[in-house]
Amino acid sequence: MLLGLGFAGLIKSRAAQDAEADYYLAGRGQGLLVTSLTIMATYFSGFAILTFPGWVYSDGIAPMLFALNLPVAAAGIYLLGNRIRKLGQEHGHITPADLISHHYGDSRMLRFLVALVGALYVIPYVVIQIKAGGILAQGLFQNVDHLTLLGWKVSIEDTGVAVLSLVTMLYVLIGGMRSVAWTDVIQGLLLLSAMLLSGIAIIYALGGVSGYFVAVSKLNGELLTMPPPGERFNTWSALSFCSFASLASIVQPAQWMRFYSARSGDTLRKTAIVFSTVLPICFLLGVFLVGLGGRALFPMIDGALPEGMSKPDDIVIHVISQQFPEIFGSLGLFLIALILVAVMAASMSTADSNLHALSAVVTRDLYQPLRPGSSKNERAWIGRAVIILATIAAAGLTYWGAQGTLLKTITTFFFMAMAFSAQLLPLTIDILYLKKGSRQGAIAGLAAGDLTG
Repeated sequence: MLLGLGFAGLIKSRAAQDAEADYYLAGRGQGLLVTSLTIMATYFSGFAILTFPGWVYSDGIAPMLFALNLPVAAAGIYLLGNRIRKLGQEHGHITPADLISHHYGDSRMLRFLVALVGALYVIPYVVIQIKAGGILAQGLFQNVDHLTLLGWKVSIEDTGVAVLSLVTMLYVLIGGMRSVAWTDVIQGLLLLSAMLLSGIAIIYALGGVSGYFVAVSKLNGELLTMPPPGERFNTWSALSFCSFASLASIVQPAQWMRFYSARSGDTLRKTAIVFSTVLPICFLLGVFLVGLGGRALFPMIDGALPEGMSKPDDIVIHVISQQFPEIFGSLGLFLIALILVAVMAASMSTADSNLHALSAVVTRDLYQPLRPGSSKNERAWIGRAVIILATIAAAGLTYWGAQGTLLKTITTFFFMAMAFSAQLLPLTIDILYLKKGSRQGAIAGLAAGDLTG
C-alpha cells in the first residue's frame, strides 16, 4: 500500500511544471487533512508509544509534564508556520537555508551553517527510527531467531532494519513529498489509534475508570509526585525541554518544508489547532495511562521487571499482548499485530520525512552552490541519490552500532542535535517579526551555537 501511494505521488507529479518544487513540496498544495497528519506523524516517532510510557512505568507521573511540549509546538506552528509559508511561496524557497540566506543576503557560509544545523538534527533521527524497525521485527516474530537468505543467516532484527529501510527509501524516491505526506496520513492514523487502544486496554484490565484510579492510588507515593530539583524528570528540566526542544523540532528542515507545502495560511492555523487538541488527548489518555496503569498491573518487585519484560519500554507491548486476546477474543491477535505495525509506522513516518528533508538540504544548500548551473531536474536526481546513500549509511550504522556502543553515542548526539536545531529559533523570530539582525550576526550566532552546542 505504501509503495502504491508512492507511485500515485509519481503519477501526480508528472503533470507538474516545476519538478523540483513538486518533488520536495508537493506543488505547495497540501490541504488540512494531509498537512495536519504529516506534521503530527513527523513530530511523533516510536518514542511516543514506546519510550514515553516506559518512562512513566519506571518514574511515575513526572514525565507527564513533557506533554506540555505539544501545545508549545502547536503555538510554534500557529505563530511561525504561515509567515514561513508566505515567504516561501513568494520567493520560491524550498529549504530553511533558502529563506534565511535570502533575508540576510546570500552567503555560502550562512547557507552551509544552516544546512549543517539541519543535517545534525536529521541524521540521528533517521538512524534511531531504522533501529526501531529491527526491534519491532523481533516483537512481531518472537519465535523466529533468524532467516536464511542465499545461504546467509540474517537475524530477524537485521531483517526488520533492511525491510523498513528499503520500503521507506523506495516510496520517498518514487513520489517525493506527495508520497511521504500521503503515507504519513495512513501511518499517523495508525499511530493515534494504537495510542488510544492501548489506553482502553489498561483501563479494561484494571476494572474500568474507577478501578484504574483505585489501583493507581495504591502505588508508591514517589511515583505520584514530582521529584525535587536535581533529580531526573524534575519540573524545571521538563519545562526547559518543553520550551526549547519542542520549538527546535518545529523549525527543523522536515517541518519547515511542510509549512512551505501547505495550501494556505488557514490550513496551517487549523493544523495548529488539530495538533494541540488531538496529540495531547492521545498522549495523556493513551500511552500515559498505559505507563502508570501498567506499573499497577505489572509491578516491579524489588526493582526487578516482571516476567516478559526486558526493559521498561516493553510495557505497551506487554499490556496489549496480555490483554487484547481477553478483550477482543480472536480479533485481539490481529490488533496486537496492528499496534506493532503502528509503532513501525511511527518510525517510518519520521524516517521518511527526515530522509526527504536531508535530500533537499544537501541538494539545494550544498550541491547547488558548488554547481550553480545545474538544472532543477538534475538537482532532483541528485536528491534521490542522497536518499539512497543516506538510507544505506543509516542501515549500516544501525548494524555496526549493534556490535558496540555507537548507537548509544548516536542517541546522545540526537539530544545534542536538538540544541543545534534550536539555533535557528533566534534567526526565525528575527526574520519573521523583529527584522533587526544582520548577515554577520546570523553567521556569528550560528557558528557560536554550533561550537558550544
